[in-house]
Amino acid sequence: MSNRNSQANKQAARERLRAERERQVKKDKARKQIVVALSVVATLAVVGGIAYGVSELNKPSAWEAAADAKNVTAPKNTSGDDGTTVVIGESSAKKTLELYEDSRCPICATFEQTVGETIAKDVDAGKYKVKYVGATFIDNTDNGEGSKNALSALGAALDVSPEAFLDYKAALYSAKYHPQESDDKFAKDDFLIEVADSVDALKGNTAFVKDVEDGTFDAWAVKMSKTFDESGVQGTPTLKMDGKKVTAEGSENAPMTEAEYTAAITKALKG
Repeated sequence: MSNRNSQANKQAARERLRAERERQVKKDKARKQIVVALSVVATLAVVGGIAYGVSELNKPSAWEAAADAKNVTAPKNTSGDDGTTVVIGESSAKKTLELYEDSRCPICATFEQTVGETIAKDVDAGKYKVKYVGATFIDNTDNGEGSKNALSALGAALDVSPEAFLDYKAALYSAKYHPQESDDKFAKDDFLIEVADSVDALKGNTAFVKDVEDGTFDAWAVKMSKTFDESGVQGTPTLKMDGKKVTAEGSENAPMTEAEYTAAITKALKG
């Protein structure tokens, strides 16, 4: 082999090696650019996720938004500021029984199961009207939102008719449907709708269902609860007539039997 061929082969080998190194450099550079780009995308995704998470954490809850609502949609069959005055009965009835209740209250459930039917008969007979004031304090003491959600659903029933409201309230307090105080079942719209299916005026009522699911009367429920908070009443159930508490004889508590109630309301009506 001549020296010239030997030098040519060495030169060719060096050229191939140089070309290979250039290709490798280009590959490494491209790989690095891809890694950097992916890192940037991942970082942006993380930052975006964190920003979204912070935004969601700072976003007010549905009930906080309801409390801050400037415009309150009140149910039909109401009056007063924001529709928080709910009076049911014959307009000719001279006396009004004020009834303060929290939907999650177990004692209210017992009261309604034993005395509710008597009250309904008295109201139908025109003996007196009933002014209902709904409370939601159990949501604070036991945590949850069932009191507020049930009160909003009661607003949806009242929007249908006063009779639907009374029947639905009785159903919510019934032994069949009323949960333990610590069980926040009323926070679930589907459960409230299930209870409503036991009331003729509400069963299959698409307008009622939509109002419950949309929270149409959430802001009203919050305003109603505020009315209770400002009333000075300390617990539920509480009954008042002419500004005086209606209680069982010899007690400061609400009458919890039909006999106790009849005696107490007869005395209150005379007073």
